[in-house]
Amino acid sequence: MVDKSEWQGKSGETWAAEWRRTDRSFSYLTERLLQRTRDFTFRKVLDVGCGAGELSLALARGRPGITVTGVDVSPQLVEVARERGAHLANLTFELADASEWTESDDKSADLLVSRHGVMFFDDPSAAFANLARQAGSPASLLFSCFRAVQENPFFTEIMRLLPAAPPPADPDAPGPFAFADRDRVIPILRAGGWENISFEKFDFPMVAGAGDDPIEEARNYFSVIGPAARAAAEMDEAARGRFFDRIRELASRNCREGIVSLPAAAWIVSATKVA
Repeated sequence: MVDKSEWQGKSGETWAAEWRRTDRSFSYLTERLLQRTRDFTFRKVLDVGCGAGELSLALARGRPGITVTGVDVSPQLVEVARERGAHLANLTFELADASEWTESDDKSADLLVSRHGVMFFDDPSAAFANLARQAGSPASLLFSCFRAVQENPFFTEIMRLLPAAPPPADPDAPGPFAFADRDRVIPILRAGGWENISFEKFDFPMVAGAGDDPIEEARNYFSVIGPAARAAAEMDEAARGRFFDRIRELASRNCREGIVSLPAAAWIVSATKVA
């Protein structure tokens, strides 16, 4: 489980230090979300769980006539996002929990977006209800989340390399796959004041390695990001070395034209605020 305290602590520190790698890994998904924003008319955007700010930055750069606010619970990630966006007058970042965040501007957001930032709420229905209260009227919602872990070789292939399988996670607990089940997500959104809910399947290559030595870059990525990284940190030196060798072999098998990637599967979910 990755909850709020994790993002305020170790996970936030890691993702803030590794934002270039993590943004690269989601690059195809980010582009699809940007394409989908063209389906909406909006003047103000709220980016929920904005992380290091990649989606907020892209929206603010591409649409200078709108305003964008990114919110995240991680002080480390917000600091990085602010540094990256300091040159954009139409972009701000706030350290806040979106489930409790209150709009301070007199112009409420009419588009709420998130790239994999909504699966970590302790009480997701209450969080989406708060977001609906803060949103304008009308307002639209657009976010991405992972589908079932079994549909995501980016995760399963790495986990198979571990000496012992980790215990099964609670599918409803906050974490990367908490919104994998659309039959769970729909009532959460409805209870939160959202309707006209639709799901788009989006499969994409999740990039782990590139550059001069993509194999070693992939090994570095998996050594610091994700559940396998945590397991590796607890291994003794010999076991960790063997594990990293297996990662290099996996990366070699999945390296094409200088890029290491594995398949990933997401939902792109859209909805409108109940009038």
